[in-house]
Amino acid sequence: MADPSGAVWRKSTRSGNGGNCVEVASNLLDQQNVIFVRDSKDPEGGHLAVTADSWTAFTLALRGGTVAS
Repeated sequence: MADPSGAVWRKSTRSGNGGNCVEVASNLLDQQNVIFVRDSKDPEGGHLAVTADSWTAFTLALRGGTVAS
């Protein structure tokens, strides 16, 4: 199971001062092969742990790129 202790959370620079943001922690990728994602409004409310491949596919889809199956 992925362990977020030691995660360094960051918010997109494009989020500005808005309250509808997510935070991402990728500093544990080498040890656990996961990227953590959480709601910036409720940082104690839990997190998602996704693989690097899943995160890449997600961000490519957001940018309108293609995702290989």
